[in-house]
Amino acid sequence: MSLRDLQRKFKKQFSDFFEIPRDIMLDLPKIVLVGNLQVFIENHRGIVEYTVEKVRIKVGEGEVGITGHDLMLRNIKMDEICVEGHIKSLCFLEPGEVW
Repeated sequence: MSLRDLQRKFKKQFSDFFEIPRDIMLDLPKIVLVGNLQVFIENHRGIVEYTVEKVRIKVGEGEVGITGHDLMLRNIKMDEICVEGHIKSLCFLEPGEVW
C-alpha cells in the first residue's frame, strides 16, 4: 500500500470519527446533476477545456468531463461551477488521461 493510499485511508477514518463530510476531508468534488440540463460542481480546481460540446474541469485527483451540445458556463466561483446545456455524459478522468 502506497503512502497516498495510507493518507487517504487515515483521512477517511478521521472524517468518519469526527463526522466531517468526506467531500471536504478527502478533497472530493460534490456534483449535482439537474436532469440533463445543468451540472453543479463544488470543490473544483479550474477549467481545463471548454467548448460548446465538451467541458473538462479539474478536481482533487483528476478531472470531470462533460459532453453534450450548446454547453455554456453559467456560474464560475472560487469553489463552484455550473455548466448548462444539453448534457449527454459525465465521466471521471484519471490525472493525465486522454479523453
